[in-house]
Amino acid sequence: MAEMDLSENTKKGFNGGIEFRSNEDTLADLTSQIHQLPCCVKHNGPCAVSHYFKPKKTGVQVDGLDVEEAFFRGRKLEGLRVPAPDGYEGYVLGKKKNQGKGKDLDTCDDDSNSWETCASFRNITYWNHDSFPSQNDAFLRCFHWFSVADALHKPVSAEDIVGTTTHGSGKVE
Repeated sequence: MAEMDLSENTKKGFNGGIEFRSNEDTLADLTSQIHQLPCCVKHNGPCAVSHYFKPKKTGVQVDGLDVEEAFFRGRKLEGLRVPAPDGYEGYVLGKKKNQGKGKDLDTCDDDSNSWETCASFRNITYWNHDSFPSQNDAFLRCFHWFSVADALHKPVSAEDIVGTTTHGSGKVE
Protein backbone atom coordinates (compact mmCIF):
# COMPACT_ATOMS: atom_id res chain seq x y z
CA MET A 1 0.00 0.00 0.00
CA ALA A 2 1.40 3.40 -0.94
CA GLU A 3 1.89 6.06 1.72
CA MET A 4 -0.67 8.81 1.68
CA ASP A 5 -0.19 12.43 2.67
CA LEU A 6 -3.59 13.31 4.12
CA SER A 7 -2.97 17.04 4.05
CA GLU A 8 -2.27 16.93 0.30
CA ASN A 9 -5.33 14.75 -0.40
CA THR A 10 -7.50 17.07 1.68
CA LYS A 11 -6.45 19.91 -0.60
CA LYS A 12 -7.53 17.82 -3.60
CA GLY A 13 -10.99 17.26 -2.09
CA PHE A 14 -10.29 13.79 -0.67
CA ASN A 15 -12.52 13.27 2.36
CA GLY A 16 -12.60 9.58 3.21
CA GLY A 17 -13.55 8.74 -0.38
CA ILE A 18 -16.49 11.17 -0.48
CA GLU A 19 -16.22 14.30 -2.58
CA PHE A 20 -18.58 17.04 -1.45
CA ARG A 21 -19.27 19.47 -4.22
CA SER A 22 -18.38 23.02 -3.29
CA ASN A 23 -21.18 24.58 -5.34
CA GLU A 24 -24.47 23.78 -3.56
CA ASP A 25 -26.44 25.09 -6.57
CA THR A 26 -25.47 21.99 -8.60
CA LEU A 27 -27.07 19.61 -6.08
CA ALA A 28 -30.67 18.55 -6.64
CA ASP A 29 -32.93 19.35 -3.68
CA LEU A 30 -34.97 16.22 -2.89
CA THR A 31 -36.66 17.62 0.23
CA SER A 32 -40.08 15.93 0.71
CA GLN A 33 -39.18 13.27 -1.89
CA ILE A 34 -37.13 10.85 0.26
CA HIS A 35 -39.05 7.83 1.60
CA GLN A 36 -37.98 4.93 3.81
CA LEU A 37 -40.23 1.98 2.96
CA PRO A 38 -40.68 -1.16 5.10
CA CYS A 39 -39.77 -3.43 2.19
CA CYS A 40 -37.08 -4.25 -0.32
CA VAL A 41 -37.54 -3.09 -3.90
CA LYS A 42 -35.30 -5.11 -6.21
CA HIS A 43 -35.09 -2.58 -9.01
CA ASN A 44 -32.33 -0.12 -9.74
CA GLY A 45 -33.34 2.27 -12.46
CA PRO A 46 -35.91 4.76 -13.64
CA CYS A 47 -39.53 4.22 -12.71
CA ALA A 48 -42.70 6.34 -12.81
CA VAL A 49 -43.13 6.17 -9.02
CA SER A 50 -45.44 9.19 -8.82
CA HIS A 51 -48.03 7.34 -10.96
CA TYR A 52 -48.35 4.55 -8.39
CA PHE A 53 -47.22 5.87 -5.01
CA LYS A 54 -49.49 8.75 -3.94
CA PRO A 55 -49.22 9.68 -0.26
CA LYS A 56 -52.01 11.80 1.22
CA LYS A 57 -52.60 13.43 4.60
CA THR A 58 -54.93 11.63 7.04
CA GLY A 59 -55.73 14.55 9.35
CA VAL A 60 -54.20 12.67 12.31
CA GLN A 61 -51.19 14.04 14.18
CA VAL A 62 -48.55 12.20 16.20
CA ASP A 63 -46.39 14.45 18.39
CA GLY A 64 -47.19 17.46 16.21
CA LEU A 65 -46.35 15.69 12.94
CA ASP A 66 -49.01 14.93 10.31
CA VAL A 67 -49.59 11.24 9.58
CA GLU A 68 -49.70 10.35 5.89
CA GLU A 69 -51.28 7.35 4.19
CA ALA A 70 -50.26 5.54 1.02
CA PHE A 71 -50.57 2.14 -0.58
CA PHE A 72 -47.72 0.06 -2.01
CA ARG A 73 -48.51 -3.19 -3.83
CA GLY A 74 -51.91 -3.29 -2.15
CA ARG A 75 -50.56 -2.80 1.37
CA LYS A 76 -51.62 0.17 3.42
CA LEU A 77 -48.74 2.28 4.73
CA GLU A 78 -48.88 4.99 7.37
CA GLY A 79 -45.97 7.35 7.79
CA LEU A 80 -44.52 10.53 9.18
CA ARG A 81 -42.45 13.20 7.45
CA VAL A 82 -39.60 13.87 9.87
CA PRO A 83 -37.46 17.01 9.52
CA ALA A 84 -33.71 16.76 9.93
CA PRO A 85 -32.55 18.18 13.27
CA ASP A 86 -31.26 21.76 13.28
CA GLY A 87 -27.79 21.94 11.81
CA TYR A 88 -28.13 18.64 9.90
CA GLU A 89 -28.87 17.83 6.28
CA GLY A 90 -29.09 14.55 4.39
CA TYR A 91 -27.20 13.72 1.20
CA VAL A 92 -27.73 11.22 -1.59
CA LEU A 93 -24.41 9.72 -2.67
CA GLY A 94 -23.52 8.10 -5.96
CA LYS A 95 -20.42 6.27 -7.08
CA LYS A 96 -17.97 8.65 -8.67
CA LYS A 97 -17.61 7.98 -12.36
CA ASN A 98 -14.14 7.09 -13.62
CA GLN A 99 -13.07 9.94 -15.86
CA GLY A 100 -10.43 7.99 -17.74
CA LYS A 101 -7.57 9.12 -15.54
CA GLY A 102 -4.77 6.70 -14.84
CA LYS A 103 -4.33 5.36 -11.33
CA ASP A 104 -2.19 7.63 -9.17
CA LEU A 105 0.12 5.50 -7.02
CA ASP A 106 0.42 8.22 -4.37
CA THR A 107 -3.21 7.88 -3.30
CA CYS A 108 -5.35 4.97 -2.21
CA ASP A 109 -8.36 6.44 -4.03
CA ASP A 110 -10.08 3.38 -5.50
CA ASP A 111 -12.96 3.95 -7.96
CA SER A 112 -15.08 1.35 -6.18
CA ASN A 113 -14.90 3.43 -2.99
CA SER A 114 -15.10 6.93 -4.44
CA TRP A 115 -18.38 8.72 -3.89
CA GLU A 116 -19.80 12.11 -4.75
CA THR A 117 -22.87 13.97 -3.56
CA CYS A 118 -25.74 13.98 -6.04
CA ALA A 119 -28.58 15.55 -4.05
CA SER A 120 -29.51 16.86 -0.63
CA PHE A 121 -32.64 16.73 1.53
CA ARG A 122 -33.91 18.23 4.76
CA ASN A 123 -36.64 15.74 5.69
CA ILE A 124 -37.49 12.08 5.21
CA THR A 125 -40.82 10.24 5.31
CA TYR A 126 -40.70 6.86 6.98
CA TRP A 127 -43.49 4.32 6.60
CA ASN A 128 -44.95 1.49 8.73
CA HIS A 129 -47.28 -1.13 7.26
CA ASP A 130 -48.54 -2.96 10.34
CA SER A 131 -48.57 -0.22 12.93
CA PHE A 132 -49.38 3.43 13.40
CA PRO A 133 -46.26 5.68 13.57
CA SER A 134 -45.11 6.47 17.12
CA GLN A 135 -42.14 7.77 19.08
CA ASN A 136 -41.30 4.12 19.90
CA ASP A 137 -40.43 3.32 16.26
CA ALA A 138 -36.81 2.35 15.78
CA PHE A 139 -36.45 4.85 12.94
CA LEU A 140 -37.46 7.78 15.16
CA ARG A 141 -35.41 6.52 18.10
CA CYS A 142 -32.25 6.74 15.98
CA PHE A 143 -32.75 10.53 15.89
CA HIS A 144 -31.92 10.58 19.63
CA TRP A 145 -28.29 9.97 18.67
CA PHE A 146 -28.07 13.49 17.25
CA SER A 147 -28.42 14.97 20.76
CA VAL A 148 -25.84 12.48 22.09
CA ALA A 149 -23.43 13.44 19.29
CA ASP A 150 -24.00 17.15 19.99
CA ALA A 151 -23.25 16.61 23.70
CA LEU A 152 -20.10 14.61 22.95
CA HIS A 153 -18.70 17.17 20.51
CA LYS A 154 -19.77 20.33 22.33
CA PRO A 155 -16.78 22.46 23.37
CA VAL A 156 -16.08 22.37 27.11
CA SER A 157 -15.53 25.67 28.91
CA ALA A 158 -13.44 26.27 32.04
CA GLU A 159 -16.68 26.86 34.02
CA ASP A 160 -17.94 23.41 32.98
CA ILE A 161 -14.76 21.80 34.28
CA VAL A 162 -14.84 23.73 37.55
CA GLY A 163 -18.54 22.92 38.00
CA THR A 164 -17.87 19.18 37.79
CA THR A 165 -14.89 19.11 40.14
CA THR A 166 -16.15 21.19 43.12
CA HIS A 167 -18.45 18.50 44.58
CA GLY A 168 -20.68 21.19 46.10
CA SER A 169 -18.08 22.52 48.57
CA GLY A 170 -17.06 25.39 46.33
CA LYS A 171 -13.44 24.18 46.45
CA VAL A 172 -11.75 22.46 43.57
CA GLU A 173 -10.54 19.04 44.66
